[in-house]
Amino acid sequence: MPQSRPTEDRQPYRDPALPVEERVADLVSRMTLEEKLNQLVGMWIYVSGAEERVAPHQEDFADDTPPWDEMIKNGLGQLTRVFGSAPIEPAKGAAALTRLQREITGSSRFGIPAVAHEECLAGFTAWGATAYPVPLSWGASFDPDLVGEMAASIGADMRSVGVHQGLAPVLDVVRDLRWGRVEETIGEDPHLIGAVGSAYVAGLQSSGIVATLKHFAGYSASRAGRNLAPVSMGPREFADVVLPPFEMALRLGGARSVMHSYTDVDGMPSAADEALLTDLLRDELGFTGTVVADYFGVSFLHKLHGVADGPGTAGAAALRAGVDVELPNARCYVEPLAQLVRSGEVDEALVDRALTRVLDQKVELGLLDPDWTPEVAQPREFDSARNRDLARRLAEESVVLVANDGTLPVREPGKVALVGPLADDPFALLGCYSFPAHIGVSYPDWPNGIDLPTFRDEIARIATHVDHVKGCDLPEGGADFDAARAAAADADLCVAVVGDRAGLFGRGTSGEGCDAADLRLPGDQEALVEQLLETGTPVVLVVSSGRPYALGRFADRVAAVVQVFFPGEAGAAALADVLTGEVNPSGRLPVSIPATPGGNPGTYLTAPLGAASEVSSLDPTALFPFGHGLSYTTFAYSELAISAGEVATDGSVEISCSVTNTGDRDGDEIVQLYLRDPVAQVTRPVRQLTGFKRVSIPAGESRTVSFHLHADRTAYTGARGKRIVDPGLIEVHVGGDSAHPRLSGEFRLVGEVREVGADRVLDTPVTVTS
Repeated sequence: MPQSRPTEDRQPYRDPALPVEERVADLVSRMTLEEKLNQLVGMWIYVSGAEERVAPHQEDFADDTPPWDEMIKNGLGQLTRVFGSAPIEPAKGAAALTRLQREITGSSRFGIPAVAHEECLAGFTAWGATAYPVPLSWGASFDPDLVGEMAASIGADMRSVGVHQGLAPVLDVVRDLRWGRVEETIGEDPHLIGAVGSAYVAGLQSSGIVATLKHFAGYSASRAGRNLAPVSMGPREFADVVLPPFEMALRLGGARSVMHSYTDVDGMPSAADEALLTDLLRDELGFTGTVVADYFGVSFLHKLHGVADGPGTAGAAALRAGVDVELPNARCYVEPLAQLVRSGEVDEALVDRALTRVLDQKVELGLLDPDWTPEVAQPREFDSARNRDLARRLAEESVVLVANDGTLPVREPGKVALVGPLADDPFALLGCYSFPAHIGVSYPDWPNGIDLPTFRDEIARIATHVDHVKGCDLPEGGADFDAARAAAADADLCVAVVGDRAGLFGRGTSGEGCDAADLRLPGDQEALVEQLLETGTPVVLVVSSGRPYALGRFADRVAAVVQVFFPGEAGAAALADVLTGEVNPSGRLPVSIPATPGGNPGTYLTAPLGAASEVSSLDPTALFPFGHGLSYTTFAYSELAISAGEVATDGSVEISCSVTNTGDRDGDEIVQLYLRDPVAQVTRPVRQLTGFKRVSIPAGESRTVSFHLHADRTAYTGARGKRIVDPGLIEVHVGGDSAHPRLSGEFRLVGEVREVGADRVLDTPVTVTS
């Protein structure tokens, strides 16, 4: 701490022995309006002059922030992305952050450090940090424990260099597969997202990093899948589909921060929605942490939404709604808002409310303790052997064998034609929030900072002869179908690698601002696959993408389909080992694969009239359903047991079955529990995931899998808008995907209709016995 403030060091707010609320109240009482407001903003010192956007409308606000020296004289709430804005070596980044913190604490009266935040969606978004699989791959793994282990390691890396807050996970439920940010989501089912997302939160926060849930709420349901487009959604869908993952991550994961969504729902922008950010989030769900703005989201109330006439009124609207911190820069919450407070148009009590939450978190982080120092120990190795092992394990578990006519595994690949625009492209492995794709592309003279072996590199490791032909460019450009045909015709096996290249705001085919008009493979890739199929050589279609693409055109003609969702730096190795059988595939689809490129939006979570029927000529049935995935072994289900035929509406039931590995090799099965309420007050999904468990079963052995289901897990929003447990029949379906149950049964809920609240049971514990 600055040596010029010994008196301040002895004040109550510096005393760790006092309760947090007393320390914060003491500090708030001492601060001027300007000092208070500066705690409610961040500063992004690298944004000005940036050539490529990493946030929407970034260029519009690049020069609106006060100069650094002028800004920090009253303190600063947050530092925006010191590591995640330009390539910087870990030790130099830590030194830079230390210097900035010294300047902040040395220039202001109270010497309060800033909270340093960074992106961490697919690993720490920093140069040289491990590029893990994207969240859609987390969903494909159906392995919350492994995701939590990964998150803890990400958090430890961030904490080792002085970072305090991570802007992850994304808990948006996919509603339209054309949306560019599908790759950032965990899937299309609320329970899967909530379980995996909660594990990520708990893991990240176990390392001392504040997790930030985003985007609250409804963002992924934008019209036509367009980024930031309005959302047309009723309150029932909002409550029963959109909110549960956030509720789970708050209650089960303990998340300490929430980021508002950019979009508006039924005309109300999230950043100005007091009913959402205060009445629901805080009063009903009991959240006590900080609400931070998505980048420039407060300014968007003025610039994009048209619900404010300037920065001050935008700031006032967001503050009243419950946004505590304006990010990434100070534009609306400092001088424009100060003027409204001085004039009496905004009550200073609203400033104090947000300030108290911000300072509470700073106390929890130890930033107001007298022994706090900006110095950090030796930074951890950002891409350590342990990190790479975690990335490899998660990549292996997330590879989905979608279809296979027996061609795979290829034990001894002969002559292989490796074709496709992504076959030798390291960026085919990376999502748009991995540092090389997010920031590194703007610095072509810098190396990637991590080893990124391509699919070509890893196929060459397992095959004696590989003939690589690109075939076509992505997203568009030249095509050389003749060379691709010739290579395939001369090979024993053709591996075609197609899909996406992630980017931002139109610089890719997937990623933030890279929305799709339909679900055809981008560019000339469909035509390329057709050319390869005409050769008669068996074609293994590998799709490496950020969203699923319609494959009905090829499904009955390819030898196999393997889906990976931007599997990270170890993804190519994981794929190669799956192709040869070194790894038995165990991933399952977190999003359905459609048959045709049109007819969207649509996910498996639909009421009966959303399914195929004689009332419409359009069939929306997925080609491969949510939860689907094959293995190199087989599993049999038997002995379904439901512990009671009648269950009270406040009671519990155990649902168990036996799962046997009937093949000749060990494997993992994802045992999935689905429920259906066939007669309810309102329309209900045809089938909805209510529990799951990844189960490792040696060849020839069986495991008993038991789901411990509370009646609360059948709750839904009824006809009067209240969430209820409704007496009546409940269908039970257990199996390996959402469309083809292996076992079915039923039980009946009995008693009175019971209203449930935010304290209802949110999870379905599972036990496995031999």
